[in-house]
Amino acid sequence: MPFSYSKTKLKKNINQHSAELPKFYSYLYKISGFLLVLIGFIGIFLPILPTTIFLILASACFVKSSPRANEWLRNHKILGTYIKNYQDKSGLTVNAKVINIAFLWIMISVSALLLTQEFYIQLLLFAIAIGVTIHLLIVKTKKV
Repeated sequence: MPFSYSKTKLKKNINQHSAELPKFYSYLYKISGFLLVLIGFIGIFLPILPTTIFLILASACFVKSSPRANEWLRNHKILGTYIKNYQDKSGLTVNAKVINIAFLWIMISVSALLLTQEFYIQLLLFAIAIGVTIHLLIVKTKKV
């Protein structure tokens, strides 16, 4: 197969590629990474912004620009768990699922019932909450 690569070869190619980036692109990736971390952090409190995807994108930017920043993100007390659980495919604990779903529904309810009077927006917010709840329930449950 012409496209079959081992993980070591792929990591080696990524590391070689990231080392060859011009400084401008390296800075651009690093700045983008920190902006994505900020958006991901805000997403913890705003149910419309999905936290995990922004942190995964930030990690990808850091892989290309700053391994040190990537390690900081992966080892961060709060944000690191989002990245590690997703990248390692280890799943979420029952406690994490309960907290996430409860926080999601509290924030969606506050947003839908107090911040808008438009029925279609309220309906959309509750549809998003149902979809995210289903997704969280489907995610593998980590055994502690």
